[in-house]
Amino acid sequence: MDTSQPFDAAIEFARSHEVAWPRDPAADPACWGVHHDDPPPWNRLRGPVHPRGPVSGVIWRRGEEVASWGEPGRADLTFSVAKTYLALLAGIAQARSLFLDADEPVSARLPGIGFDTAHNRAVTWAHLLEQTSEWQGTCLGMPDQVEHYRHVAHDPKPPAGLKGEARPLQAPGTYWEYNDVRINQLSLALLHLFRRPLPEVFREAVMDPIGAIDGWQWVGYDDAWVEIDGQRMPSVPGGSHWGAGVSISARDQARVGQLLLDGGRHAGRQLVPQAWVERMSTPCTIAPFYGRLAWLNRGGKLFADASERSWFMVGAGGHYVWMEPAHDAVVVVRWLDAGRAPGFVSRVAAALRASAGGG
Repeated sequence: MDTSQPFDAAIEFARSHEVAWPRDPAADPACWGVHHDDPPPWNRLRGPVHPRGPVSGVIWRRGEEVASWGEPGRADLTFSVAKTYLALLAGIAQARSLFLDADEPVSARLPGIGFDTAHNRAVTWAHLLEQTSEWQGTCLGMPDQVEHYRHVAHDPKPPAGLKGEARPLQAPGTYWEYNDVRINQLSLALLHLFRRPLPEVFREAVMDPIGAIDGWQWVGYDDAWVEIDGQRMPSVPGGSHWGAGVSISARDQARVGQLLLDGGRHAGRQLVPQAWVERMSTPCTIAPFYGRLAWLNRGGKLFADASERSWFMVGAGGHYVWMEPAHDAVVVVRWLDAGRAPGFVSRVAAALRASAGGG
């Protein structure tokens, strides 16, 4: 059953502006997903996808659910929201001393997996997490060039070239580009650090402790397998650009958002170091709208009516997880027309302000 209280206007607005993608990917494949924008032969799915639910979401305040709509318990694909999960795993890896400093070159610990060229030897963990790595190569069959000149909705300075055309690479750390192949290279590197499938690590370190219950899963492409210590393991993507990725419910997304809002702490346990979570929401020097695999609202430039300290996990298909420190709130909306996201955020922000004195 839907609950709303003061959030009726925001919920009705979301319901009225569902993303145009069909609910069943098989019904109209040409209108579903983002892979169609890639140059051939990369404009195809490489992993499983499945039908989705309606516009859905939840609103939490002070850790309690105060509104829900749609099918908040349904595990749906969440696209690039999963990037932020990789950032959490990187923080756990550092806490376990699998690497010591985010400014350490990846090649220092992981030779032989794509960081050995003169250009790539300079790539650090921080570069990968901030999307400034300029890593060059092919990751699990996908070349980084596929994502050159990619335009994403919240980039304040969209690139001018044609997607998939080669562009001159810059020194690592000097150019920001939203690039899913490089994200997959980060995931591969984390797999080699943990030497265990990342979904297993994420389940044990994050999802089970925060009480995730709604059938979430994280799967890889059909052909994205590697062998480590004699064991065959999947290397999972940080999104669903080419299929696969994380399927998760709105409520479990809110649980992860609450963990971030609480500085990596849950029920008295520090699951992710607080300093790491704070750094995730600190602006990148050359891209102040972005932290470590999270979108930031400094200066109100992402969403004018959210607080400047708010930050977001964002995925294609209209997926937003909004951490709002000003109201101790976590807001999840799924399958919203991205062009209508500002209107939704404005309505939720107004309701949060109006109810602030209500306890």
